Amino acid sequence: MISSLSATWNRLLGVLGRLSMYRLVLLALSTLAVIALVLSVTGAVSIAPLDLIASFAVLAAAIMAVDAIAQRIVRRPWRIESALITALILLFVLRPSLEPLPLLGLIIAGAIASLSKYVLAWRGRHIFNPAAVGASALTIISIWAPDLGSSAWWVGSPALAIPVILLGLVVLIRTEKVRVVGLFLLVAIAVGLVRNVVQAQAAGFTLDPGMTFSSLVLSSPFLFLGAFMLSEPLTLPPRRWQQFTVAGVVGVLAGWPISFDVITLGQERALLIGNLVAFVFAMRTAVRLTIVERSAVTPSVREYSFRTERPVTFTPGQYLEIEVPHARPDSRGTRREFSILSSPAELPLVKIAMREGSQSSFKKAIATVQPGDELAITGIWGDFVLPRNTETPVLMVAAGIGVTPFVSHLRHIRLTQENRDVVFVYVASSSDELAFREDLEAAGIPVIVVTKDEPAHLPDGWTWGGGTRLDAEGLVRHVPDIATRHAFVSGPPALIATLTPALERAKSITTDAFSGY
Repeated sequence: MISSLSATWNRLLGVLGRLSMYRLVLLALSTLAVIALVLSVTGAVSIAPLDLIASFAVLAAAIMAVDAIAQRIVRRPWRIESALITALILLFVLRPSLEPLPLLGLIIAGAIASLSKYVLAWRGRHIFNPAAVGASALTIISIWAPDLGSSAWWVGSPALAIPVILLGLVVLIRTEKVRVVGLFLLVAIAVGLVRNVVQAQAAGFTLDPGMTFSSLVLSSPFLFLGAFMLSEPLTLPPRRWQQFTVAGVVGVLAGWPISFDVITLGQERALLIGNLVAFVFAMRTAVRLTIVERSAVTPSVREYSFRTERPVTFTPGQYLEIEVPHARPDSRGTRREFSILSSPAELPLVKIAMREGSQSSFKKAIATVQPGDELAITGIWGDFVLPRNTETPVLMVAAGIGVTPFVSHLRHIRLTQENRDVVFVYVASSSDELAFREDLEAAGIPVIVVTKDEPAHLPDGWTWGGGTRLDAEGLVRHVPDIATRHAFVSGPPALIATLTPALERAKSITTDAFSGY
C-alpha cells in the first residue's frame, strides 16, 4: 500500500513538473477565482459578482502598470504571470468593492505590492511576499483613511475551503512544500485554538473546542495563506529545517495575532516577519553568474561553467534556479532548476549540466548565451545532502542527467578526503551517455552500470548490470545490502516510482525527482 502511494506520488510530480511553478500557481488561483465568482452568483459567499470582476481588473491594471515601468527601468523582462498572481492573491485578501474609495485603496495596495519587488529586494530577489506587503500597507493606511479599505481575508469562507485545499495541494506538491505548510497549519491551528480557549475563559463563557477547531480550519485564512503565500519559493530559505523554522514562526504569529493598539499583527504581517527570518537564512544565495565555458560531456549532455560575481555558499547535492530572460517563453517560463555539478571547493566556479535535444524555449535561449554573458541565480535550495555521519553506508542511484548532484557529492568527498562507504548504480540509455565517468572512476567506488549495450573497458570495480531495464527486483539483486544503506535517488519520477518497492527496504530514502528540462 505504501509503495503504491509513493509510486503514485512520484508520477504526479512528473506530470506537474511539465508546468512552471508560476504557470501552475496562476492556473490554480484563476480556477479559484472562477469558483468564487460562481459562488458569489449563487450567494454562497458574501462578495457580489461585479465587485469581484471590477476589483480584479483594477488590481491587475495597477500591478501591471507598475511592473511595466519598473522592469523597463531595471531592464528586466516583463513577467505578466507574476503580476496576475499578485493581483489574484490580493483579490482574495482585500475586500472587493465597486465604490470609488475602496477601488482607490486596491490601486494603492496593488502598486505598493508591485513596487516592493524592486525596492524591497536584495541582489535581484525580493525579500517579502509582494501581496503581503500591499495588504499590510493598505491596512496601515486605513488607520487614517478607513474608507480606502483594508485586508479582509474573505477567502476564509467555508464555501471556499474545499477548493482552496484541493488547488493548494496541487501547488504544494509541485513546489514540494507539503510538509512545510503542513507544519504551519498544525502550529497555526493549535495556537489559534489555545488563544480562543484562553480568551473565552477570560471572558467567563464556555467554548466548544470542536466547533472552534472546525472554524479555524474552514473559516480562517490559514489554508490560503499557507498554500499560496507561505509556499512561495523565492521567499523561503534553502534548507528544509530552515523552512520549518519559518513555518513555525509564521504559524505562531498567525494563530495568535499580537495587538498593537489600533492594529493587530494579522496574517499578512505574520508572513512578512517569516519572510524576514527566511531572508536572514538565504541572503547569500541570490547572485550573478558570468558564463566561462560550455563543453560537451556526452553526445546529448552539455556542461556549463560559471564564475560567481559575489561570494556564494552551497552544500553538495543542492540545486540552483537560474534565469535566462528570453522572448515568448513556453509554459515553463524563463527559469529552470539545476543540480549543482561542482563542489564547494571549486568556488568561485559553479557548474551545471543539462541534456540537449529538447525544443523548450529555455534551452533554445541558453544555447545562445556566450562566454562573458551574465545570468542570475534566483536562489539555492535543497536537502539532497549526504548524512553528516560519514560512517553511514550510502547507495546512490542515478538515471541519465540525474548523475549531476552525485558528481558534486563525489568531488567533494575526494577533494576533502572524506572516507565513505558508497555504492553507485548508474542507469543510462546507452554506454556513450555515461556522463562524468572520470569523476566516478576517481571516486574509487563500486559502480553498477545499467545500459542497453555493454560498455567497453569498464574500470576495476565496475560491473555491467545487463541490458534490461532496472526494476525493483534488479536493484535488490545488484545491491543485496540495501537494507543497511541510506538510499539517494536522482532521476525521472517514473524511475523512482518503479524502484519504490526496493527503495523502501533501505535504511532511509532521499529522492531528487525531476521531470526534464
